[in-house]
Amino acid sequence: MSPRRNRNSKPAPHNRANESFVRIIGGDWRSRKLSFPESEGLRPTPDRVRETLFNWLQAYTPAAKCLDLFSGSGALAFEALSRGAAHATLIDASRLVCNSLKHNLQELKAQNAEVLETDATQWLLQQASSEFRYDLVFLDPPFNKDLVSGICQLLEENQVLADGSMIYIETERSLSTLLVPDNWQLYRDKQAGDVSYRLYKRN
Repeated sequence: MSPRRNRNSKPAPHNRANESFVRIIGGDWRSRKLSFPESEGLRPTPDRVRETLFNWLQAYTPAAKCLDLFSGSGALAFEALSRGAAHATLIDASRLVCNSLKHNLQELKAQNAEVLETDATQWLLQQASSEFRYDLVFLDPPFNKDLVSGICQLLEENQVLADGSMIYIETERSLSTLLVPDNWQLYRDKQAGDVSYRLYKRN
């Protein structure tokens, strides 16, 4: 069962006041600049971190079904689509953010993505009966909110993940403990400034 529920919804008129930009690094949309609204806690993954991440994911991104939780600027999902991902679901609780994401999908003429305006935790709780499985998950929640470990458990318990899926987690560097399911194996990890980022593979 495909999750493409809001594919035909139209974004509200786009307001370019108080916005910033993110640049796609590689793939078909390389060097395209996309706008996103300035909002508290909205923190796009830095260029150098995305470049490292997608070098790690080079063999996994083409034809992948992607889930971008706490999507924000959408930089991770757009980067994956640019590099050949088959589909992306972008989830964010902010209407302003979701309208911006829909606008950017229209600008890119992307037909293989959907934007869902909803709380990530509530959405995951509703997925246990879905047959759709994601190959690649981006988890970059607001910092210092103690969200990561609970979301990781929901990803596993509610059968959202495909066998062998890759899960990217970006957190504040000061986070001392990160609890993930026992069957997730750390594949790569690195730090940049105040950011720690990890890539897990699900066994």
